[in-house]
This record gives sequence, structure tokens and C-alpha cells, in this order.
Amino acid sequence: MRIVAVFFAFVVLSGSVANAAPLSAGTRLHALLVRDWEARKTLSPEFAAQLGDRRNQDRWDDLSLAGIERGHRYELGVLAELKTIPIAELSAADRLSYELFRRDYETSTVEYGFRRWLAPIAANGGLQSAADLTELLPFDSLKSYDDWLARIRAFGTRVDQTTALMRAGMTAHVLPPHILMERVPAQLDRAIVADPTKSAFYRPFLHFPASVGAADRARLSAAASDAIATQVIPRYSAFRTFFVETYLPACPQAIAASAQPDGAAWYAGLVRKHTTTTMSPREIHELGLREVKRIRTAMDALLVQIGYHGTLHEFFDYLRTDAKFHYTDPQQLLTAYRALAKRVDPNLVKVFKKLPREPYGVLPIPESVAPDTTTAYYQPGAEDGSRAGTYYVNLYKPESRPIWEMVPLTLHESVPGHHLQIAYAQELGSIPDFRRASLSYTAYTEGWGLYAESLGNEMGLYDDPYDRFGALTYEMWRAVRLVVDTGMHAFGMSRQEAIDYFLDNAPKTKLDVTNEIDRYIGGPGQALAYKIGQLTILRLRIKAHDALGSRFDIRDFHEAVLESGAVPLDFLERNVDAYIAKKRGR
Repeated sequence: MRIVAVFFAFVVLSGSVANAAPLSAGTRLHALLVRDWEARKTLSPEFAAQLGDRRNQDRWDDLSLAGIERGHRYELGVLAELKTIPIAELSAADRLSYELFRRDYETSTVEYGFRRWLAPIAANGGLQSAADLTELLPFDSLKSYDDWLARIRAFGTRVDQTTALMRAGMTAHVLPPHILMERVPAQLDRAIVADPTKSAFYRPFLHFPASVGAADRARLSAAASDAIATQVIPRYSAFRTFFVETYLPACPQAIAASAQPDGAAWYAGLVRKHTTTTMSPREIHELGLREVKRIRTAMDALLVQIGYHGTLHEFFDYLRTDAKFHYTDPQQLLTAYRALAKRVDPNLVKVFKKLPREPYGVLPIPESVAPDTTTAYYQPGAEDGSRAGTYYVNLYKPESRPIWEMVPLTLHESVPGHHLQIAYAQELGSIPDFRRASLSYTAYTEGWGLYAESLGNEMGLYDDPYDRFGALTYEMWRAVRLVVDTGMHAFGMSRQEAIDYFLDNAPKTKLDVTNEIDRYIGGPGQALAYKIGQLTILRLRIKAHDALGSRFDIRDFHEAVLESGAVPLDFLERNVDAYIAKKRGR
């Protein structure tokens, strides 16, 4: 995760203080990492909010062109100082942090050259969903309400900065595909409400803690209503006009990353970043085709076990349409997700020795973005423990959310998937903050999430054959991604061809499939990380098992995978090799 926003004055720490002994390389590195972590939170109050840091929560990130440029210069300054620290003089643990830190910043400075910050609106988020920040903020004091009120009053600046980026993007031809931006006007319509108290910006003022007195409640409620009526709604209305009349017509019909300025190089860089490998788009595409074939064979075999006598595609239709596989009431679906999460929790000890202390909750995805968002996602808890992790589930059109997908989805997004892995990393006091909280290594975090789905077998959670088919469906889903992401962005596959290929190989509903394909169009390369990471973890597990034989313990293996936090896949292999050597007594 990298934030570029307002400039933070960076003071270089050196060992040249008069009459003082030169600082060691380790001391200099630790000082740099601490100062940079504080700088990141100052650079981006919204990133700080994710971590539970309450400072500067009365302002938005600075998205001005000048602010972004200053942020880039800050990153170059960090890299320049880092290069003055002799890596050869660092301990093995510090050398790992040095290498990860350098890789993060080098990747970010290269990405800056592609200027993708000139396209600040996505189909599933951006200015149209700015109020969703309230999901992360703790409203438990008078100051927290006054801070949010200040943000509402400054919303016009946020609109102006976003619009300026979009206009610059039009000039530079850095624009998102038209098909994705067609979703945005309806999202803006949901934000343009007649009654200010119905705005998502007003949500915090519907409930107050006991510490906020009656007079302040009345003052805050009236001020928020007025600010929304005079600042938010009119600015959203004007922005919608600009978006529909000026921006949307300028967006290209082409969906491929390769069709963007420097698109081939941009996509190749994204593939390397998200997979943390040197695999080419062609190699990944071919791997995807092989995985799809392998999983189709496993699906056919399970169909025989279930006793279904139709074709695989007829079975797909059965899973998509039969009423017994769906809830019709959103609240019933939410209750079922929460009950399933509680069923998973006590089985974790079968495959883990150490579990994180941080709890997690299950909440609905906000209605403002639910129609255009995929099935679920996870939001990490605050680093200070003030906010638990959250597993967000999509309750929009529950009749399109099949019951048979709930087990693998829950294992992926909560435990033993994202929540367990991220909370585990947050509680690793022996590594720097940026490694405990970083989500930069998609292949590790999402690879772990997909791998975690398979642990349902060892935890005794796939006792229903339809749930097992759901697990195969979810693995197929990630294999299909390898084919369609590379296909659309590098090899000329159309959006409809990608949708058809997905539907032909997995029983997910058309609504989900369409949202997924549009997600891959909007975020090139990210979807490749899941399968690449999962296959790497599975390969390393087999490697450890073969090397250790009867001394192999799945719980020890998981500790070896988790104990350094999120890392690139080549670093993960180093860690597993060290675990194998240690178990062998070397």
C-alpha cells in the first residue's frame, strides 16, 4: 500500500552530529522506517483512519496535482536516504525489512510515471462513495463529530481536486474504460438526496454516544444537515453534470490496459507487482488454461459422487437457479453468514498453533456501492485495537447469492483467510510497522486467502457435497482470472468473451460474473495474484512435507508462512526453506 498525497517535510537522519559516534546501519534503518511510517499517516489522513490513527481526521487527503507531485518527491527522498545505508552491515532481519521497503518504494516511483492517479474514479468507488469513510472512523467523542463536520464542509475542495485530476486525465488520455464509467451516474444519483438527513454523510449524526450532550447533539445535527444541503448535494449535482456531459463521452470504448498510454509496459509492471514473480502475461495465460482443465476434471468427478445425471452445464444452471440454494431475505442471509463464521472459529486449532487476539465482525457492504461490488471483502482492524476487523458481505439481491459459496467465501475473507493472516501480522511486534500493516504483496495476501479455502477440508467444514462443489467453483473462479485478465489486457479478448468464458466454466451468477469481469477491467493484474500465490503456498507445503516426512506438522508450516507478515513470494520461499532447515536441525 502506498500513499501519495500532501508533502511531509522529510528530515534526513545522519550520523554526522559533532562529537557523536557514527550511528550503526541498523539504527539508521530503524529511524528511517519509524519516520516514514509517521510520514505516511500524515501524508494521508484516510490511510491513518484505516489504522485507527485519529490525528488529522478533520481533513481529506490532498489530491491536488501539486500535492501528488510533492508526495512523489518525498518518495524519491526516502529512496535516496535508504541507499546511503550499507545493507551489508545489517542483520538478517533488518536486511529483509530493507529489501521489502526498497522494493515498495521502487515500485511506487516507477508507477508514478504511468500517471494512473489521473483516473481517480472507479466503478466501485471514488468521489461518489466518499462518505463510506465513516465505516472506518470511531464516532465516540465530541471531537470525532466535529472532525467529520469539518470534512463535510471541505467536501467542495475534494470535488475540485478530483475534477482537476479528471480534466488532466482527459488531456493526457489517461481514462478508464467507458463501460465501467457507465455505472457511475446511478451511484451519484444515490448520493444526491432531497433530504440531507438521508445522506450517507449524515449517518454518524443519527446516533450519539452518551459523552456528547444534548446541546452539542442539536448543534452538530443542525450543522451537518446544513453543510450537506449547501456543500455536498449541490457539489455532487454539479459534478454529475460534468461527469455525464464531459467526462463519460471522453472515456474510451477499449477495455485493455494495453490500449492505454504506455499500456503494454504498464500492464507488464502490474503483473510483476501483483504476482511478485517474473512471469509474463503469456506464461500466466497458459497456466490458467491448464488449471481450468484440471478443475473441470475434478468437477466432473464430484458430479458423479453427487449422483447428478445431467451435464456439467445443466448442473451449473441448477446451482444458479434452484430456490433451495438461495435466501430471499437480506437479513436472513446476513444471519447465516454470522452463524457460519462462528462455526469456523473453534476449528482453527486443528491447523494453527497460534491465533491472533483481534476479533472480527460480519457486516453488510454499504448500500451505496453494493449493486456494483463483488460478493464480499475484508477490512482490517485498526492497528491500535480500537476497531475490529470486518468481513463485509453483499446483501444486494440475495437471490443471486448462493448458499453453496458461503463456506469458501467465509474461509477466504475472515478466518483462516484475510482476518487471521492480517491480524496475525499486526500482532508481530518484532517487525516494523510497514510490514505489520502492509497489504502491498497481493500474491501473498490473496494467495493465502485462496489457500485458506482449502483448509476447510482439514477443519471438517466441507461435509456437504454442494459446499465442496462451491470450493471447486471458487478455485475455478481464480483459475479463470488467469485466462481472462491476461486475455482482455494483453491478447485481445473482449469483455463479452470474458463473461462467456467465466460462465462456461463456473456456476457463479451472471450478476457476480459481470461485476467480476468489470473489476478485472478496472484493476488490471490484481486478479492474477490469487492463483499464483495459492499455487506457490501449496508447492512449498509439498516441498516441506517431502523434506520432513513424519516431522512435518501443518501447524508449524503455517507458522513459518505467517511469521514474517506479508512478503513477496520469493521471500516466502526463503522463509520456508529456513523452516525446513531448522526442523532438520541444521
